[in-house]
Amino acid sequence: MANQPIINHHEEAYSSLMRGLKELDLRGPCVPSDLVLIGEHAFPLAMNSRGQVLMAASLYGRGRIVVLGHEGYLTAFPALVENALTWLRGDGSDNVSVGLHHNVKSVADNLRKSSFQAEVVGAYKADLGVGVYVTDAYSVGADPKELVAFMKAGGGVLIAGQAWHWASSHPKENTLLLYDGNKVSGVAGIYFSEHHGEAEYLFVSPHIPSSWMSVVIGKDFEDDLEFLLGGISEFDLQGGLLASEVLIHGPLAFPIGTTEDGRAFLAGAYYGQGRVVVITHEGLLRRETLAPFWNNAILWLDEGRNGVVGVMPNLHDAFNLYHKSGFNCEKTHFKEDLSVFVCTAYSNDHVQEIQNFVAEGGGLLIGGHAWYWAQTHHGQNPMTEFSGNKILNKMGLSLLGKTIGEGSYKAPVPSQAIKDSYHFRHLLHRFAGHVSEGQELTAHEEECLKKLGGDCANYLHMKAHGCSSYTQVVSTLTDILKKSGMPQVSDTCPAKSPRDHLLLNVGAEVYKVCPDPDELLPYLIKNNPLMPVVYNHRVKIDVNTAEREEWVSTGLYLSHGMKTYMAIPAEIVNKGWQIQIGCQTDQLHAEELKRAPCVHERIPVTSEMMQVWNLWGGLIYLVAPPKTQVKGLEATVQMAVPAPYYKSGVTTAAEWSLLRTAPSPWAELEFDNIILTVPSDVVRDLDRPDELAALWNDMMKGIADLAVIPHKFPRKERFVTDVQISHGWMHAGYPIMTHRCTAAELVSVDHARTKGLWGPIHELGHNQQRASWEFPPNTTECTCNLWSMYVHEQVLGMNGAQAECAMEPTNRRSRTEEYVKGGKQFNKWDTFVALETYMQLQEKFGWDAFKKVFAAYHKMSNFPSDNQGKMNLYAETFSQAVGKNLAGFFKAWGWPIQTATEEKLSKLPVWSDHPMVQYS
Repeated sequence: MANQPIINHHEEAYSSLMRGLKELDLRGPCVPSDLVLIGEHAFPLAMNSRGQVLMAASLYGRGRIVVLGHEGYLTAFPALVENALTWLRGDGSDNVSVGLHHNVKSVADNLRKSSFQAEVVGAYKADLGVGVYVTDAYSVGADPKELVAFMKAGGGVLIAGQAWHWASSHPKENTLLLYDGNKVSGVAGIYFSEHHGEAEYLFVSPHIPSSWMSVVIGKDFEDDLEFLLGGISEFDLQGGLLASEVLIHGPLAFPIGTTEDGRAFLAGAYYGQGRVVVITHEGLLRRETLAPFWNNAILWLDEGRNGVVGVMPNLHDAFNLYHKSGFNCEKTHFKEDLSVFVCTAYSNDHVQEIQNFVAEGGGLLIGGHAWYWAQTHHGQNPMTEFSGNKILNKMGLSLLGKTIGEGSYKAPVPSQAIKDSYHFRHLLHRFAGHVSEGQELTAHEEECLKKLGGDCANYLHMKAHGCSSYTQVVSTLTDILKKSGMPQVSDTCPAKSPRDHLLLNVGAEVYKVCPDPDELLPYLIKNNPLMPVVYNHRVKIDVNTAEREEWVSTGLYLSHGMKTYMAIPAEIVNKGWQIQIGCQTDQLHAEELKRAPCVHERIPVTSEMMQVWNLWGGLIYLVAPPKTQVKGLEATVQMAVPAPYYKSGVTTAAEWSLLRTAPSPWAELEFDNIILTVPSDVVRDLDRPDELAALWNDMMKGIADLAVIPHKFPRKERFVTDVQISHGWMHAGYPIMTHRCTAAELVSVDHARTKGLWGPIHELGHNQQRASWEFPPNTTECTCNLWSMYVHEQVLGMNGAQAECAMEPTNRRSRTEEYVKGGKQFNKWDTFVALETYMQLQEKFGWDAFKKVFAAYHKMSNFPSDNQGKMNLYAETFSQAVGKNLAGFFKAWGWPIQTATEEKLSKLPVWSDHPMVQYS
């Protein structure tokens, strides 16, 4: 990753607030409230051994607030109060006037020797002219919004009190929203909770205090769910839509609708004095079957104001649905005088204004998914760059690139949902307790650990280092990894348990975002030997990319966690180029992991000097974007491990004799049209890479010949071997991925010429398949084998049966007979059965017929999109290429040949003695 110092901007504020304080003796008559912190700017000042926050501070607008968990602290800690007043006054302000509510006038006695001028007042008024206002939490006034406006405009507020007594005397009321102090402090993300805080003797930490025990849910949401789910039995997500999953990570966020396995598509949250509901597809906002829920949701968001529900103009059907339900609706873009605002997650407009609107009491109903954005913005971070998450992250909710399929999902029973539902914070808290104190996890919690690992990884992608809630999670996960270590997985020691999955998933992500990755590294990687390095290695950059990106090999490797600087030519900075560390780019989702799910790292090239590293190490590449042409440029890598790297036409025999002993565990052989990335041990004894190059050059020419494309590929193909891949024994793509045990075969001329390379050529064939003449799923694993057959026959001099036993004549015949006896069911016409159709054509008309067909397709456009149309076009094209009417042959195979196609071919001589006649 690129080296960007991880800075928590609140540390400086914390230092100012706690300056000169060594301890806080909270023991005594004061029983404080446990404070709940949310949002981006709230951070703890005092935290007890149970992780309860007893003092906190935050920012709002241009102003600041300090919250103490009991009013007695205003006089018990005069030095802290004076520090607080100094910080609350703001940087550079010379306003030393402090307004004190008369209920806290005793604070004035402690300020007599200070530089502040205290004025005792009856209540806050806008014309006081003070820089800081001090009050207890019970006396915020008839209109707390005035005090909020004062803070938002740059004023400082010091507020102290506890809410547990109020909550006990108002058992059916919502403490978060209705307790007086929260009407001010809650706007800034600090709430007095109904829970007692345990008062202790506390040492003042040099940094913002942190504890795994503070990663908790801040409320029991049973009453909210009772209201929201009244009369609701299920959620209808049918009808062909694809929703996103929503990650619920805030202390005051909660699931409302989930799949059976706990993935949420509907959620709510408190934010400041307001509320939010998110549904993960905007189409559901207008769904008639969900109307009863939307009624409940809008009433919950409106909080009894009976105000205007503003609906974005493009949500016309949703507007009609809510209006029909009797709400006072208005089609409008965002404005501040609404009670509830309904919008989609796809706009960057008014992000800050919407957040302030909710914080100050508004309701937000937002719909949208992030999966399409994630798929169409490759390499970008949905957690930070997707518009909806710019609004929602601070509210404790994030839309993920993961999808939720259509279906009908049961609404939870509120009392059970609180106990049984998956919640990111709750399970993280429980797992931290399990690792730290040996607390037993339930079977259900054990099962959910794998999901928690994925959620933690996504959460860490927020990179919200200035947010106390985020740093608490990072600190918690760092502690977990230090105590438990990370599984040292391999092919002989795979990770199978949900716990190991979690640790393996989060290890690399925590390493990227923790304040001191070097200190964490030994807990993650146990065996990390030092390797010899080269310095200031120059890498030539000559690329001319077509429609797709291309990796530029450097011949260099970084070991686990090893950092290096790269000097990048100015011409490619901020032009879409990336640095990639690691060649194994498959993302794994297997139940048994032989390596971490993701072991490569990509870093956008944004400056002429980049510091980069990857926990897992790996070969270093520059990734050139599509449609890029540069020549004669050079990048310099300050320090790296040399790799066995051979490049045809560049590396001499003498150079290779040394290079093949280079210490990197991965090697690359780059030929005219293909690059092989293999474990170094399989090339240590490769004496003649030039002979291997000649063979692969011939095979790649064969690939090109059959495809009727130029011998020079627009982009060299790549093979990468790995201990585990995402699917199959091998799979196509860029790169083609294959298991490590096949590496020796890829670099053996003798193996290729005696036993063949059916699998690798099969994958290269996949990369030549084109939608215009493919009939998925029937031919997906079939037509790629045309290249396997062609290369083995024409280049390697082997018949198909020698390379693949499925092509032995008896096997071919029995498959065809079985297909015919089964009634020529088209769902059985696939893989080698389907290949027989093409081989019968090849044996009659030769490979040149296929070349003519492929050449004809290169000149066509406007292809049919359905299989029937494409098959008729193929029958017609092949018939024209060979000058024979093949309609009868294809019909004998069960192809859906149309009358119109038969009429087009009627003037050509019929192929009457085709091989399928015997089965008529």
